[in-house]
Amino acid sequence: MHMLASNGSIMDLESEWVKIKAHYRGYMLITDLAASVTFVQLCEEVKTMCSVARQQPITLKWIDDEGDPCTISSQLELDEAFRIHSRTKRSGLMLHVFPSIPERPGMPCPGEDKSIYRRGARRWRKLYRANGHLFQAKRFNRKAYCGHCSERIWGLGGQGYKCIKCKLLVHKRCHRLFPQTCQRLMDPAMPSQEPPSDPKSEEVDLPPDDTEDTDGISFLPHNCAVDKPDDADTEDPDLSRLKDISAVVDGLDSIKLSQGASLSLSDFELIRVIGRGSYAKVLLVRLKKNEQAYAMKVVKKELVHDDEDIDWVQTEKHVFEQASTNPFLVGLHSCFQTESRLFLVIEYVNGGDLMFHMQRQRKLPEEHARFYAAEICIALNFLHEKGIIYRDLKLDNVLLDHDGHIKLTDYGMCKEGIRPGDTTSTFCGTPNYIAPEILRGEDYGFSVDWWALGVLMFEMMAGRSPFDIITDNPDMNTEEYLFQEFSSKILNSQVQQQVYYRNTEDEEDGDDEEGDDEDDDD
Repeated sequence: MHMLASNGSIMDLESEWVKIKAHYRGYMLITDLAASVTFVQLCEEVKTMCSVARQQPITLKWIDDEGDPCTISSQLELDEAFRIHSRTKRSGLMLHVFPSIPERPGMPCPGEDKSIYRRGARRWRKLYRANGHLFQAKRFNRKAYCGHCSERIWGLGGQGYKCIKCKLLVHKRCHRLFPQTCQRLMDPAMPSQEPPSDPKSEEVDLPPDDTEDTDGISFLPHNCAVDKPDDADTEDPDLSRLKDISAVVDGLDSIKLSQGASLSLSDFELIRVIGRGSYAKVLLVRLKKNEQAYAMKVVKKELVHDDEDIDWVQTEKHVFEQASTNPFLVGLHSCFQTESRLFLVIEYVNGGDLMFHMQRQRKLPEEHARFYAAEICIALNFLHEKGIIYRDLKLDNVLLDHDGHIKLTDYGMCKEGIRPGDTTSTFCGTPNYIAPEILRGEDYGFSVDWWALGVLMFEMMAGRSPFDIITDNPDMNTEEYLFQEFSSKILNSQVQQQVYYRNTEDEEDGDDEEGDDEDDDD
């Protein structure tokens, strides 16, 4: 079987291929390259994929089987990366791309975040490159047809892909098989073209963000499509009051709101802000009718740009609903929305988080750590029985109530629909708690939560992360110092080997001369 490569050449699908997962400015760009690709070809492909100018120098770092970043700067290093990748049978070779080069070997690139694995929890938005297209997983609220096989795109999750450049729609299974390059004009009569819709829902190109520290992708135009549902779809009678609301982001309207008594922002007294996130803010509020305190998570719709963001919000709300039946999980009270915001009203836990208590006490007694760990186990086991991987267990997400019991919160990283034996591959989590299989780019299951629990238990009893290096000199805890130490040890070892070999050669030469002298005496 053959197909067109991203550069337009014919590829044999039965030959050996390597899946490349390039991380760049908050996005994971995925493509398949032949195992025989050269270092120069890899750099050209990465620059094209990331929309980096050809004359711009770049630095490529791949993640080895121990989870450490290693620079690829030559064909020899690329071959070594491919060799280790083929041996470990990981789901893809993970690269981190930096549009710069370090001032000297061992130093970070200008603009490179040295604590790339110590930052807060984050997700990588996935883009799939095939034949010049950059596909993004989408879910469609109306009829859409594949541009390759002409069949309807349907199913749970992101069964369809949409090119963010030419708007081509294809099945997930068909995105590598579409023969035309992205630069070609699409036939307006193709079945993949979306049916006409309201002019108000036309796609709008948002201006790119030029800041370096943003998690957005500034090198690609961000197109937000607004797909209207079929007119034949029936609406829940309890939600008829929202018909006059035109949502900024389509898809949030499909989130099922609280049943029963209607609530609005006017029913709550806003007290203060108690937390902030990447796309949400958490407020302490009081329900006026019974003076009960709650936490209110406010999501600004303008920050939820695409279907993947919407899926995260829906997943978090669904987990909040299921968590309401477990005493060790923060549950949902109600939810509602306005034209610009979505509001999730959840339990308010007033005892603070474990991070706060650890900062005050440094470490916990073993019996306290054992008690908290037991309740966390009950909470995790409940989620796993519901087919949910938590994926973000850390001190910040373990809250204490007024009785001293724990409650897990923040379900933004959860993965639903996991049955026994199923796995997933999304690279996400909080760096100090990420399991090795995630760092290696392998598929993983519920075990990653138990790894994070082990790290958490160590932190509670030892007062530090198991991966921290403790020395009397703080300057010795830096990556630059460790690099210099490793380099000096390697150089000293090489010098000692050279001295050893030279001394050995000198001894052999001396033995030969003595033998010659004895022959002369004879």
